[in-house]
Amino acid sequence: MRILYLSQYFPPEVGATQARAYDLAHHWVRAGHRVTVVAEFPNHPSGVLAPGYRRRLYERTTLDGMDVVRVWVKASPVKTFGTRMAFYLSYMFMASLAGLWLGREKYDVVYAASPPLFVGAAGLAISRLRRIPLVFEVQDVWPEAAVALGELRNPTAIRLAEWLADRCYHRARRVVVVTRAMLEHLRQRGTETGKLVLIPNGANTELFYPQPDGAAALRARLGLDHSFIAVYAGIHGIAQGLNTVLDAAQRLRAVPDITFLLVGEGPVKTELVARAQQLGLPNLRFHPEVPRSQMPDFLTAANVALVPLRRLPVFHGAVPSKLFDAWACGCPVVLGTEGEARELLESARAGVSVEPENGAALADAIVALKADLTRCRQLGENGRRFVASGYSRQAHARQLAHVLQTVSREPA
Repeated sequence: MRILYLSQYFPPEVGATQARAYDLAHHWVRAGHRVTVVAEFPNHPSGVLAPGYRRRLYERTTLDGMDVVRVWVKASPVKTFGTRMAFYLSYMFMASLAGLWLGREKYDVVYAASPPLFVGAAGLAISRLRRIPLVFEVQDVWPEAAVALGELRNPTAIRLAEWLADRCYHRARRVVVVTRAMLEHLRQRGTETGKLVLIPNGANTELFYPQPDGAAALRARLGLDHSFIAVYAGIHGIAQGLNTVLDAAQRLRAVPDITFLLVGEGPVKTELVARAQQLGLPNLRFHPEVPRSQMPDFLTAANVALVPLRRLPVFHGAVPSKLFDAWACGCPVVLGTEGEARELLESARAGVSVEPENGAALADAIVALKADLTRCRQLGENGRRFVASGYSRQAHARQLAHVLQTVSREPA
């Protein structure tokens, strides 16, 4: 099978969308399929194009057997409505051109992964003009998520985004969602039930598993051999509500041997660092973003992983991929959100949940886990077993490949 995979975000960028795209595409290549990925020039989350990509329109390379076409985007470190639209629309335009430029090469299916929604628009254009069936992946329901976070306020822009989303759902042969709540939301919005396919998030268990040697070396390097580590690893963005972690650290500043470790970059990191300095938190550290290959060391070294989200109804249907990566490494989770993710955590018995954006509740949960290390380790082991039971990225890639093959054989 020949797959044209549109994913604006892709390694070497670090993030959940990038990781899912790489894992799926890499597994398909290993299974004998041919995959071409159309991605942006690396810039996320800083908004600055990586060295070597400036003054160029595209680059075509091979990565672990995948054919990767990277295209120019109008990136900016300043995040406003205008700069975001320029960023998204430039990828949409360039990805559409790339898909048509690759016209001499035959593909059986176009797989367009959102967010952002405009990846779907590029998929629509390529699918229609080249008469290739489209499968559309939805990891965040747009524009609802953008409106809830305050990224999209203009009524006209909201209506246009809703129209575009509906066109993607209507045109696609299948719509892949990552949570049950998203599936139900799209069904109620009018998407045909037969089109909807649930392929949840999971962990690449070939990469994410306990790494005791790497964890010991990391703890020694950071000078945290005797500390109870609560790690947050991921983008420092507006959706995560990371000020809650700072609030918890402030409450526990006098408690010995507890360290909050925030790993990654993102649009609100500068504000978080400034606030942490203002509060003078001796028990909180910021660590630069690390390659995904190093993340298992951090998750194995940590006693608990923090997975917070803002207190917004739109996140009741979210299940962050951070859950599965932490569990695959035997690390229990303190989850700060409600809805489907909390139900999953309770089913896995692999951590504790607290009220979102409640620093006191987060602090109390960490103190309780530190006081019962046996329970803490058991929760982590429960998480490992839960991921192994059906949440490996490899198994999901096989399921999705079957969906794509079915679509590619259907009559137009």
